[in-house]
Amino acid sequence: MPNANFNKHDFNKHSFNKHDFNKNTAATFHKLPTVRPITPLLDTVDSPDDLKNFSHDNLVQLANELREFLLYSVGQSGGHFGANLGVVELSIALHKVFDAPNDKLVWDVGHQAYPHKILTGRREQLTSIRNKDGLTAFPERSESKYDTFGVGHSSTAISAGLGMSLAMQHQGKNNSVVAIVGDGAMTGGMAFEAMNDAIQQNANIIVVLNDNDMSISQATGGFSKHLATLWQRGLAVDIDKFGNPIITHRTISSDDRRIRHYLHMAGDAFDDLSVKLPKKISEKLGEKFAEGLPNPAQIINLPEKIANKIADNMFPENLFKAIGFQYFGPFDGHDVVKLAQVFERIKPMKGAVLVHVHTVKGKGFSPAEHDPIGYHAIGKLPKNDTQNTNLPLSNSDKKIKKYSQIFGEFLCDTAKTDKKLMAITPAMAEGSGMVDFAKQFPSQYFDVAIAEQHAITLAGGMACEGVKPIVAIYSTFLQRGYDQLIHDIALQNLDVTFAIDRAGLVGEDGATHAGVFDISFMRCIPNIIIAVPSDENECYQLLNTCYQYQGVAAVRYPRGCGIGVAIDKNLTNNAQNFTIGKAVLDCQFNDKNQSVNEKIALLAFGSMLKNAKQACEIIAKNSPKTQFSVYNMRFVKPLDSKLIDTLIDDNYRIITLEEHQLMGGAGSSVNEYILAKTHKGPVPNVLNIGIDDKFIPHGSHSEQLAYCGLDVDGVVAKITRFLDN
Repeated sequence: MPNANFNKHDFNKHSFNKHDFNKNTAATFHKLPTVRPITPLLDTVDSPDDLKNFSHDNLVQLANELREFLLYSVGQSGGHFGANLGVVELSIALHKVFDAPNDKLVWDVGHQAYPHKILTGRREQLTSIRNKDGLTAFPERSESKYDTFGVGHSSTAISAGLGMSLAMQHQGKNNSVVAIVGDGAMTGGMAFEAMNDAIQQNANIIVVLNDNDMSISQATGGFSKHLATLWQRGLAVDIDKFGNPIITHRTISSDDRRIRHYLHMAGDAFDDLSVKLPKKISEKLGEKFAEGLPNPAQIINLPEKIANKIADNMFPENLFKAIGFQYFGPFDGHDVVKLAQVFERIKPMKGAVLVHVHTVKGKGFSPAEHDPIGYHAIGKLPKNDTQNTNLPLSNSDKKIKKYSQIFGEFLCDTAKTDKKLMAITPAMAEGSGMVDFAKQFPSQYFDVAIAEQHAITLAGGMACEGVKPIVAIYSTFLQRGYDQLIHDIALQNLDVTFAIDRAGLVGEDGATHAGVFDISFMRCIPNIIIAVPSDENECYQLLNTCYQYQGVAAVRYPRGCGIGVAIDKNLTNNAQNFTIGKAVLDCQFNDKNQSVNEKIALLAFGSMLKNAKQACEIIAKNSPKTQFSVYNMRFVKPLDSKLIDTLIDDNYRIITLEEHQLMGGAGSSVNEYILAKTHKGPVPNVLNIGIDDKFIPHGSHSEQLAYCGLDVDGVVAKITRFLDN
């Protein structure tokens, strides 16, 4: 519990001895705390206003306490880990300088918003994060006035922040807007669209680029290399107390060591003076710069244009300056005192400003610093575990494979004999199970960074040249490439396969990541087939079936582990086992009873087959005169119309079951077919079971299923009511 006896205004009289915290550096931890740490400074922060009177020394101590508390709380709750550890100092500096919620802090994605939640009155609730009825995994406007924009998908913060800035400007308000964006999120085209428009609108906005060389997977591409160049040069564009940009070594922070010159970037101020300088002067200056930054006295008397030219040579044009942003950095993102100073000086500036900070993902927790990908998120610390420090999310039962692992196996197995296979991912190699494939077949693997639209059209271009691309993408992220799916793939009927992971409810990540719309937005598109495997073996087989299909095909499968079914790889050579558009009868109950007076056909789509069988088995015991037939549909499009025709002719009552929105989902497709088939005759009695017209709050996957009535008990209750009517 918080230390109620600590006086928030008496910092300097309090002694801190635990962990041997250094006054000026971040502490490093090696184990997750199993009991709530003592955090006297942090306990005084109930809102950002409480930070305003903190001294610089107190900020360093606060960062250490916040980091230790974060380690403890995430160990209790599980959740996003590495990115949050990396922004502890950044979060403190932002909230100390800016006046939230009047000033708007917009966090991109939200993986890194836990320290923000702690500093904005939700400290003692943090152990509930991602749990049912607890804090959400991401910023959410309904949760706190300090959460200015609901996020979960990447690359949205600059657009949202720009909208806030323009709206406030229109209303005569002059509050600051700060968008905090990771280097991975900056690879998304939407971020660049927003930056371009910010200059067009002459807007006042501060973009903080949190550069940790990571998205979820390792950062890739030209933009990542550009950031590395800016960092490795060893120089920075700092800002003096008057708001002027100045060049400095990043390791030198005292004002008396900085070079006195200003970077006036207007075009007319720059002639190409380097070619006009006398050769001996140029050589002499070159020698000085080769030795390191000269003393200010060495260039203080140079003509201003020459000084400016030297500055430009020392820190040449970069992407952000080229767009039109005022650029500052890169700064050490773990120097909380320096960050606070920079933000204080930048806050009053007008126009578009970018502050580049370099952080370490997993900072302060040694295992996470060494394995930032594995520690992107962690599971809960076991209740009886007092020693375990290695807790990246992992499969609790190693014998049961994850669906992403099955996809990875399929890629590797197929690529061994098919050189035309090309696999594309928008920065989700680990999550999609593609790590082994990337190592074994690097020339057939393409990580395009966080660029879903590009990934899909890239696949279209590949397909035009006779190869067979597979786009590995989460259902929730496929939404971002919908136009490309229609226009660039389906309209041209290109041979592209989509491996859609995280289909259905996804548990603790909540509504922002739920894959419950893909059937509805895909099945209305011509030229596409949609497969829905019910277990591990079917996932493997249907991936193969759809890959072999000459056209647009999608296989949607759930997050996490399967149900323990072995994969029969010998089946892949027998196409008759998994005929496109063909359902199979999985099981029947009471079918031997000659006195049945009612027949029920339950059409189960994908992950719901297991619950369908269990529910029907329970109901059948209490309804001996009702025959239950459970069908594994395997495909949403094309539907097995012959099966449905037979069911109609044999007077079956029909139930559909899916882990998807009811509106536009698989059940809707069945309804549409039945109505078209029976428009002049009697319509069979139909029940659709799925997700109602609402967003589903976060919780465990099983809790979400129960909330929607899609667990076994819920399905039994719905079918029982249906039979009673």
